Amino acid sequence: MTENTAPGPATSGATAPDDETLELAHKLFQAAREGDTGLLRGYLSAGAPATMTNAAGDSLLMLAAYHGHADTVQLILEHGAEADTANDRGQTPLAGAAFKGYADVARVLLEAGADPDAGTPSARAAAQMFARTEILDLLGN
Repeated sequence: MTENTAPGPATSGATAPDDETLELAHKLFQAAREGDTGLLRGYLSAGAPATMTNAAGDSLLMLAAYHGHADTVQLILEHGAEADTANDRGQTPLAGAAFKGYADVARVLLEAGADPDAGTPSARAAAQMFARTEILDLLGN
């Protein structure tokens, strides 16, 4: 599993985001990577979408989970992110947490209803592949 660091949000319309919007998106994606829960809380509370994705389909939730920030993951979930939203490669936040061995993040995602068998590879498969026994225990294996 790898992370794409493309800063811009995915766009589906004919109008490309302006530089200010791209700069803000980059700032939010970086905050998710770094676990800057305070900064994200301010923007999410002000209406920034918790479901925004970058050019690779990585959501704020995916980036926070992949980088091991359980508090940030919890905040993003509280603001409407879906625990099982996969990126463009079919990877889920739970699989990212399993791949990296972040049991605290996996616990938060599981409590939010994340499916250990969703995605490619699934969190269960990633935990088995990398012998993440603590995460396997959380998954009931």
